[in-house]
Parts: sequence; C-alpha cells; structure tokens
Amino acid sequence: MTNRRRYAVAGTGSRAGMYLNALTQDYAHAGEVVALCEPNPARADHYATGLALDVPRYEPADLERMIAEQQVDRVVVTSPDHAHADLVSRAMRAGADVVVEKPLTTTAEGVRTITQAMRETGRDLVMTFNYRYAPRNSELRRIIADGEIGRVLSVHFEWALDTVHGADYFRRWHRDKANSGGLLVHKSSHHFDLVNWWVGAAPVRVYATGGLKFYGPDGAGAAAAGRRPAKGRDAAAGDPWSIDLAADPKLKAMYLDAEVHDGYVRDQDVFAPGITIEDNLGLTVDYTSGAFLTYSLNAHAPWEGYRVTVNGSEGRAELEVIERGFVAKASVVDPSAAPDGVEDDQVRPKGERLVVQRHWEAAREVPIPEGIGGHGGGDAILLRDIFEPGTQDDPLGRASGVLDGVRAVTTGIAGNVSLAEARAVPVDELALGVDLTATTL
Repeated sequence: MTNRRRYAVAGTGSRAGMYLNALTQDYAHAGEVVALCEPNPARADHYATGLALDVPRYEPADLERMIAEQQVDRVVVTSPDHAHADLVSRAMRAGADVVVEKPLTTTAEGVRTITQAMRETGRDLVMTFNYRYAPRNSELRRIIADGEIGRVLSVHFEWALDTVHGADYFRRWHRDKANSGGLLVHKSSHHFDLVNWWVGAAPVRVYATGGLKFYGPDGAGAAAAGRRPAKGRDAAAGDPWSIDLAADPKLKAMYLDAEVHDGYVRDQDVFAPGITIEDNLGLTVDYTSGAFLTYSLNAHAPWEGYRVTVNGSEGRAELEVIERGFVAKASVVDPSAAPDGVEDDQVRPKGERLVVQRHWEAAREVPIPEGIGGHGGGDAILLRDIFEPGTQDDPLGRASGVLDGVRAVTTGIAGNVSLAEARAVPVDELALGVDLTATTL
C-alpha cells in the first residue's frame, strides 16, 4: 500500500465519478484520493458523502497549494473543457503528472499552453480516449493494421446523436462554444482520434460546414415544441425536451442543489436563446497518409449510433453500431455510457456488426469480442491502463498521450475556423508549435 500514488481530482462534475469510483473501489490498491479541487461545495459534497471521501478541498485558484500540501503525484482533470489548459499546465508546473478527460483543450492557444508546460517540466500526461478501448473499435483497428483491406484510401464516418443525448448538449454549459469548443471539439474529438488511430496518420487540412439547424429559438424543432419555459424544471409533465433535475437524486444533488452556489443552470431549454454551438456538422479532412475523411454529426436523430466505412486498396471494412434504436420520453441520457437502461427496437435493434470484404471475395462478418460496462466496454480496460499501466498487453497502441490529444482537437479547432471563415483550413495555419507526425513531444 505504500507505493500507491496520491491523486487529486480537479472538477467534480458527472465524469469525475468514473475516476473517483475506481480509486475508492477496484483500484484503491494502486492509488488514493487525497484532495478535491472544486469551486462548488454541493458537487464536492455529493462525492464526499457517497464515497465516504474525507479529504481536503481546494478552490481552483489554490491548485498549486493543494499539490504541495497534499503531496499529490497525479491530478485527474475533469473540469469543463475550457479550463483544461490552465489546470493541466499549472498542475505540471507545480510538480504533478496529469490524467485529462477528452478533449485535451478547446483552442490552439490551449494546445500551446499545455505542450509548453510539458516541455518545461518533463511531466507526464495521459489522455482518456476510452472509445479506443471498445472492442468493436479495437477490432477495426486490428483489421486495418493487419493489412486485410490494404492501404487506407478514404474513410466515411457518420455519427447520430438522438433527441435525448444530443439534446442534452444544448441544455448545459456545452451550449456556449467558449466553454466547449462546440461539438467538433467536445464530442467529435472522440471520433477524430479514432480515425487518426485507425489510419495511423495526422490531419493536414480541414473543411467544415454546418450550423444550428434544429435547436435554438429559430431552429426547425422550435415551432413544433410549442411555447417553452426557460428551465426544464418548469416544463409540463412528460415534456420530451426537458429533464427533471429533482426526479433524479444524482442530478438534484450535483446541479439543482448546487445552483445556489454558482448560478449554473443544468436544465436550460434546448430552444432558448444563447446557443452558440452547431447541431448539424459535416467535414472533409485530408491526412498525411494521403487518405481523406468525410464526416457527419447530427444531434437530433431519432436513434443513436454510428457507421464507419473504410475503403482500402484491397477491399473495404464496414462497422455499424446501434446504441439505441429509438428514444422514449424518459430515457437514459447517454446510451453508450449506460447500455443496460436503453430501450430496444425490433426494426433497429441494439447491436454492432463489423464486415470485411476484399476485392473478388465474398463478404465476411468479423466476430467482435464482448465488452463489459460503459462506452462499448472501453471504460474498464481504460481504467486499468490509467491506474495499473503496463499490466495489460497493448499491441494496438490504445494507450494515448498528449500528441494523440493534440491530433484529435486539431481537426475540431481547424473545423471551427473553417465554419467561421467558409474555407478549407490548412492545419499549419493554427501554429500549434507541435509536429503532428512525431512520436514524442
């Protein structure tokens, strides 16, 4: 037990729960939580009470003092996205390594801030790209790496967020692009990382189009939704576009009861003014390998999941994942994170299918190993890599670091420039100060 690392968690929103649960349960032998860094006392109370965490608490301004006083080895950063660069760089300069939730950061300046801190301090950073670990995504990586379809020439990636999960980004802090970088950075960094990893290349040019088409006061969904309250708590019973924070003990404790401390409203209406992110997006991305990606994201689909097609010089691989075939009015928000509570449908049943077809040959279905737990079975495997590094084989290179994080957000950051300026954006224009093709920083 004396070799356990000393951890602090910065930001105790919903995503912090995965790490706090791991460190107080399955990985208590590998690390201990010695401090929480959180400005909202109600959110910190939720975890402190539920997990019996009697540890000191600090404000974000006191991050350096926390690291020194509690002799913190590693800081897990699960704060809102826009705060990542500041917290990560400060933690490193104060003498701690970092585990950071995706996305790495939201801006080119944030990339430069983090990478400069790493160069100056030599500290370590782990990116938590849990979707790499989902067996279906790992199996597609294996197919490509084994050369079964030859050299990758192009990828088509379609992601559908449904009217429960997709809508939720438009209720919370993500709705302001200054906080989240929009879905191209916050959500799509998962997808862009997968493509970078699958094809073994980095983005060089990005063209994006899209906009706020469905949500917001002028969106296509607003008229049919009828007159709207400013907050979900004031909506009529059964309103499909609202969430009832008081009905869920976790949401009540973390957000409704916490509102008095910082004024953060978790249940804003999805058709209310003030939304600055997009809900329909399309991209074309060129890569260093010569391959290109066509990508689309829709945040108001009637079902949730994704389809990927990889076209190679010797054949084609197709992955289809149905995470939720339809949504009822009362559904779990994220069907990938909580698959056991998801509705099933006969026409579009939950499931996954990977098909490979080489030229001049019949198609064959590739068995996908069974995943256990959230995010396609990826979370459990990711946690072992974080808290017990080096104890499981990684022939596919699933573990990710700062360069993987930079490559993933680069596509989104360049995409946001493209949206604003209606042109293709060479990645070099971002002046990140990082060689995206390098193996080390």
